Amino acid sequence: MSALNDVLKDLSADIDEVASLVAGIDEAAWRTPTPAPGWSVADQIAHLTFIFTLARTAAAEPETFKAIAASAAGDFNGAVNAALARFNTLPPAELLARFRAEGEASVAALAAVPEGQVVPWLVNPLPPAVLASAGIMELFAHGQDVADALGVRREPTDRLYNLAFFAFLTRDFGYQARGLTAPAEPFRFELTSPSGEPWNIGPEDAAQKIVGPAHDFALLVTRRRHRADLALTATGEDAEAWLDIAQAYRGPAGEGRRPGQFADSAE
Repeated sequence: MSALNDVLKDLSADIDEVASLVAGIDEAAWRTPTPAPGWSVADQIAHLTFIFTLARTAAAEPETFKAIAASAAGDFNGAVNAALARFNTLPPAELLARFRAEGEASVAALAAVPEGQVVPWLVNPLPPAVLASAGIMELFAHGQDVADALGVRREPTDRLYNLAFFAFLTRDFGYQARGLTAPAEPFRFELTSPSGEPWNIGPEDAAQKIVGPAHDFALLVTRRRHRADLALTATGEDAEAWLDIAQAYRGPAGEGRRPGQFADSAE
């Protein structure tokens, strides 16, 4: 795992990058449907605003966060929908300002967590660097939906290492979402960074291996592209099957994306 300060710098840069996607669009564009069924561009930014509000509260006001999490435990999807209703009705400029403010407040709150201390989260407490990496994953996923809706291409950067390592830590989420038993054997991920550097994560002698571009890997584990459209290869029966169910987030997998869905996109 990268040092906390490095992860937080990457998180802040990703917040700026996602904000730049919507900074110049008109109000009609904010209502553009995204590939996530039922979600507009405004919904995507509202969801991220909610996530960063939670992260800021968890890091800065842990007891308040625990009360929020307890009240939402019985119906987390309901809490998410309530948050969308709270934020996505804001005027575009106000929503964007709120997104930026909550994002940067979460960065500051995570930076202030004492060394060695964990932050309460929705299932288990997390080290601040891991929670920041989860935020990077959220920004990548929902930012991709926004980019797809607006027909623009995002330039991948080596900040994706945080997402790749987070996906290594959360390898089993796809199994859990489907009620499957995860294999005991660890996986190895041999990825090529956007700058061309090799990223090798996991035991060198692992029989189960995923190889390919880190950007494609990020698209896979956020379920923003179908595996058929990605240059990822698997060695081992378990790794091959994992490519169909990979996800770096807890909960239902969602519909994912269809093969060839973005063949005519700006990518």
